[in-house]
Order: sequence, then C-alpha cells, then structure tokens
Amino acid sequence: MREKLDIVPAQFRVLVTRRPKYACRACEEVVVQAPAPARLIEGGIPTEATVAQVLVSKYADHLPLYRQAQIYTRQGIDLDRSTLADWVGRAAWHLRPVHQRLLEHLKASSKLFADETTAPVLDPGRGKTKTGQLWAYARDDRPWQGADPPGVVYVYAPDRKSERPMAHLNSFVGVLQVDGYIGYRALAAGNSVSLAFCWSHVHRRFYELAAAGPAPIASEALRRIAEFYEIEDDIRGLTHEERRAVRQDKSRPIIDSLAPWLTEQLSLISQKTKLAEAIRYTISRWDGLIRFIDDGRIEIDSNTVERSIRPIALNRKNALFAGSDAGAEHWATIASLIETAKLNDVEPLAYLTDVITKIVNGHPNSQLDDLLPWAYAEKPETKPVA
Repeated sequence: MREKLDIVPAQFRVLVTRRPKYACRACEEVVVQAPAPARLIEGGIPTEATVAQVLVSKYADHLPLYRQAQIYTRQGIDLDRSTLADWVGRAAWHLRPVHQRLLEHLKASSKLFADETTAPVLDPGRGKTKTGQLWAYARDDRPWQGADPPGVVYVYAPDRKSERPMAHLNSFVGVLQVDGYIGYRALAAGNSVSLAFCWSHVHRRFYELAAAGPAPIASEALRRIAEFYEIEDDIRGLTHEERRAVRQDKSRPIIDSLAPWLTEQLSLISQKTKLAEAIRYTISRWDGLIRFIDDGRIEIDSNTVERSIRPIALNRKNALFAGSDAGAEHWATIASLIETAKLNDVEPLAYLTDVITKIVNGHPNSQLDDLLPWAYAEKPETKPVA
C-alpha cells in the first residue's frame, strides 16, 4: 500500500435559497412565505464562511485585501478590494462585543502582560500616514498550571501616552509584566497594580555590547543572567508555589550578588558609555526585575506578549498601513479573536464562521462567554478512576 498527499484547491460555490409563496384560495389575501435566513451582509452575496475566510486570510495569514482580490480573480470571481474591506468592517462591527468581553475577562485576572507596537494609519487629510499604537494585553498561566485559559487582546489608540493603558486596564488589580517603557509607571501609582519588568530587555542591552567586541563586564552580566534562565527552564510547568520555592533557594543568591556587582562596575567606568547606560537601566528597574523571585506566577521576562506582537508586525509589513482609525480598530478586534483562538488550539476559520453566524442569528449579549475562543477548545477526556 502506498499513500500520496494530494490537494483539492478551494472552490467557490453558489448557495441558492428558495422560499416559495403559498396562498389559501379559501381565504382572502393570505399569502405565506418562510422568512429569509439572517445574513451578515444584507443584500450581499457572501456567506458567513466566505467573510470568515477573508478575515483569516488577512489577519492570520497576513494576505492584504488586494492580494486576496487577485487570488479570487484567478478563480474567476471578481471581488473588488473595497468590497472585501466592507465585509471586514461589517464583521468587525458585529464582533466588537466579543472583543470587549475578552478584554473584560483578561482584566479580571491577577497577572497580565502588556506591550505596544506601532500601527501606521492612513491620514487622508494630509495625504500621509500617521503612527497609531496597538496595545496588547496577554494572559498565559500555563507555565505555572494556572486554571485560566490563555488569551490576548489588542486595543487601538492614536498615541502612546500613559493614559491609554490606564484607560484600558481601569479595573485591573494585580501584577502587570512589561518592558521598561515609563508610560506604564502611572498604573503603579496606586496600590492596585504592581509592575514586573523584563530580564530579556536587560539581556538584550548587554548582548549588543558583548556582540560588538570584547566586553568583559557585559559578558559577565550575560553569564549571570543566563543562570536565571537555566533555573527557569527547569521549573517551567511546576505550580507557582513550587516555582517560588526553587527561586528562593537558587535564584535569590544570584540576585543578591548581582546588584552590588553592577553598582561596583558602574563606579569604575565612564558614565557616558553604553555600558553605563545598560547598568543604570537595570538598577533603576531593580524592584520590578526581582519581583519574580517572591511570586511564582511571574515570568522572568515579557516574551509571552512579545510573541503576540509578531503577528501584528507581519500584518503591518504586508499591508503597510490601516486605511483609517476605524480600520485599525477593526484590526485590533479581529486579530484579538484570531490570536486567542490560536493560543487555545482552536481553528480560526471554523471559529469565526460559527461566531459570526450565531451573532447574525441573534445570539444574546448575555451569553457572550459562549462565543469566546476558549469556549470552542476541545475539553480533555476524563476517565473514571477506581
């Protein structure tokens, strides 16, 4: 027996709905006809699955709408880019309540990651693009066996001001793990949010110095930081109590010796060098950098949310810019649901098709939790134990 892998290219098909009218001869002016099925695009041609395919191609596979239009033309279907853009906008409008509910769920967590990246947006009045921001808020408790499912939500804002995360996370109480951007510090002004900083950003600064040539101080800093990461590799997947115990035993001695060593090296070098800048960056964020030692829920870095930024960067590279502020908001809405679906091993096309279909058919807002991506995840099989 021999097997071969074959492919059947995707094909368009036309679905015809017939709704005959019935009249009663014995009655006066009584004509009955079944109601038309609900549709996302009233009077339009696409099914919900067709629109979902456009969304997944654009935001998961990073195919701009003009490229999708070219692909459809090769298949004999003439769909203008503006038509596809209208489908995206209508779908995003219907999906906004699910996006908002996803954000509310994440804000109810006790530990989140946050990051931001640029979102170029067309500015028609000036004939140029302006630089907006997509803020990303992520949760992933799997490294310490947390019960909450992973997720990420993006929120568009026209700038990078500190008011933005304060507004987005207005009810959040817990630990927020971030990079060194000072805009997050306003969140920690009260007692509700504690900031944990990222050792990966510290590592990057010393690595750039060591990679450029002989740099004994930077190389020694990298060696000590690498010891943290070796310990983290060994404890990933343990409970947060177990992680904290190992860190107290193995990581704390390294931390306790690193701070005075950095301070001593800073006193021996020129204060105008890149090395001095890297050391000051580390020392000025010390409390947030060592917070992971006493809390097993905290990661050593914010790479979790940085991984969630990569799909945004790919889409930005291929599409160049969003057509408007509204387009950037559509981007945030749909990308949030797609990336959260991927984090939960849910197939995005099937997920979006089902969610859009349910919303169009009047799914109640009181049951939005049923439409969140993790509600579609396969439940692990349970077996009775004697």
